[in-house]
Amino acid sequence: METTTQLIRGDATSLSSIGDSAVNLVVTSPPYPMIEMWDDVFEQQRKGVRDALATNDGTRAFSLMHEVLDEAWNEVYRVLRPGGVACINIGDATRTIDRDFQLYSNHSRILTSLLAGGFVSLPDILWRKPTNAPNKFMGSGMLPVGAYVTYEHEYILIVRKGLRREFKTPEEKAVRRQSAFFWEERNTWFSDIWVGIRGAKQQLVDQATRKRSAAFPFDLAFRLISMFSVKGDTVLDPFSGTGITSLAAMAAGRNSISVDLDEGLLSTTRTAIASLPEFANQHIRARLLQHAEFVRARIESGKTLKHRNQYYGFEVVTKQEQELLFNDIISVADKNGLMTATYDEEPQSDFVRDWSEEVAELPSETRQLQAQLNL
Repeated sequence: METTTQLIRGDATSLSSIGDSAVNLVVTSPPYPMIEMWDDVFEQQRKGVRDALATNDGTRAFSLMHEVLDEAWNEVYRVLRPGGVACINIGDATRTIDRDFQLYSNHSRILTSLLAGGFVSLPDILWRKPTNAPNKFMGSGMLPVGAYVTYEHEYILIVRKGLRREFKTPEEKAVRRQSAFFWEERNTWFSDIWVGIRGAKQQLVDQATRKRSAAFPFDLAFRLISMFSVKGDTVLDPFSGTGITSLAAMAAGRNSISVDLDEGLLSTTRTAIASLPEFANQHIRARLLQHAEFVRARIESGKTLKHRNQYYGFEVVTKQEQELLFNDIISVADKNGLMTATYDEEPQSDFVRDWSEEVAELPSETRQLQAQLNL
């Protein structure tokens, strides 16, 4: 089994090198309109942004910035296959212009554009971001009426192109079963509020670059890719930044395409991919160990599990988990400009065991690996 990652220097508003209906899933986080660090990015692509800000016309600047993103969403619709899903991580902006503090609702403006472009809206996710802020308010402190709510969440908008995807052939159904996730993961991942997601301690990209691109955490992208695609699918990020989406896609056994205007960020992605196998394989082991601890706790509570995974031998809650299989990355190579990953198609040998005898020994091992990966 192999997957490829294609790195394209280009503009998300014109994905001309990507054919119609060529990708299965989009996971991205665009520049946020009305966040000051991205003013120059929008000014480079839409004349009038700087003048609008200079004349304190926040409404006009907000509209011009979103016109840039509107073009990108039209391209996303074109390149997605029918039944494909787009997941867009976006935060609303708060900004003071000419002494007037107000909220600029990026998520609602983007969703309006997506629906006008033909997408169907699915339930979204609120990502409650970890914060070290000492204060929980902005403005006049304890005096009414000039204090403001502090924003500590971002949105993950989820939309689909057309009707729900179908898996018709025996081969398609087999891949879908192997791409399953654990029952207990489902209960966390498919909640409408996500908390506790942080960046990994083992940095895949350096901290300075992460700050410059405002990259979202690896686990956020990994969840979305696991939820809305299967092995061998192609995942696109038209605003790739440090390439977290492609890193997560490769870790999950998916192909990917990263598009960004900044050649330096694409170079960072290429370097991070080269060092991905160890991190990705540890991530797999953490999931396996977490499941083993879940099984132990469930059995100790007096509950039974009716099914058993055919590859690893551990118990699972549902029949749909019986063929779940994770693939270690064996190697990553640059082949004709494509970053190509080769995978082991057998289950991890150290996890093929008699789990009924060894499950009691796993919690300390799980905690150690969780701490190492900061999951």
